[in-house]
Amino acid sequence: MLEIGYNKDMMEGKTILTGIRVNSEMTLGNFLGALLPMTRLANKYSLNNKINIFIPDLHTIISEVDGELQKNLIQGIKYYLAAGLEVNKNVHIYRQSYVPAHSELCWMLNCVATMGEVSRMIQYKEKSKNGDAGTNVAIFDYPVLMAADILLYDANYVPVGEDQFQHIELTRDIGERVNRKFGEIFVLPEKTEKQVEFIETANSAGGIRIRDLQNPDKKMSKSALAENSKIMMNDDPLRVAKKIMSAQTDSLGKIAFDMFDQAGISNLLQIEALISDVPLQEVISTWAGETRYGDLKKKVAETVSTYLSEFQEKVAKISDEEVYQILAEGERYANEVAQAKLLAVQKAFKLR
Repeated sequence: MLEIGYNKDMMEGKTILTGIRVNSEMTLGNFLGALLPMTRLANKYSLNNKINIFIPDLHTIISEVDGELQKNLIQGIKYYLAAGLEVNKNVHIYRQSYVPAHSELCWMLNCVATMGEVSRMIQYKEKSKNGDAGTNVAIFDYPVLMAADILLYDANYVPVGEDQFQHIELTRDIGERVNRKFGEIFVLPEKTEKQVEFIETANSAGGIRIRDLQNPDKKMSKSALAENSKIMMNDDPLRVAKKIMSAQTDSLGKIAFDMFDQAGISNLLQIEALISDVPLQEVISTWAGETRYGDLKKKVAETVSTYLSEFQEKVAKISDEEVYQILAEGERYANEVAQAKLLAVQKAFKLR
């Protein structure tokens, strides 16, 4: 990947913030597309920048929770640690609901945001396309809570998927409106183009979506009915190897990266690159000209099953007490920073 403009030795004094839902067991697609890249990004930049990783449990309860939320939350943090996250003085992990300033700032931002701009959010439109009568208010308002999540900490960069860029722009609009009215209270996150540049240069998985093993035109999803379509992070490694060996490919007879005509083969190449932490182009070059699909499947199956086996062993060794200690330290930091920002907003709104 390119390293222009965001060399880890050049960027400093910034705040990078991300939130990843952990309301259910994670697929390999979620892990490779979000958690693992964020872990590597945090390790790369945490020496000179603040890394805020929050568990958006308030966002999670907007929809029905699959399983036990608290158990899944602790498991999700263990996944970060097992993936290699280096927790230091600049890395903070905290639960959204344990920092009350998120909810209070959301309410105050609601007094600045407009129905028109919030109703234009694509995700709200999709989830309310059958009418508003059965749509809960939180689905409408969660972009404003997301704005509070970001503005509380003066976050500069917020690594998110393309479907969330609209929410970053809404955050900028709301924050700028407050600043115009009350003075420079909020640091605004960078514009979308800067966010994209940062994500692409800092994250080797930028824009990559792991596909369904049996229908590679779709992304991998835990809701897929066919068990061979998905890999869960708690799957038995030997079973995972069999799933990969049975992955759907094509009849072209050549190994090449082409997400249109060879989505299955391309998906395997992506998985190999991400788990091995090798640039995708290097993996593509290694297999260029090869014709034996079975050899590629065997290599990817070995890579993934070995990684999962070692990963699951690491997860098992991490105690709940260790996680709660990390959360306690992260939430102490988050409450201190968030409360100071909230007080500034309260004073601006004449509440203090």
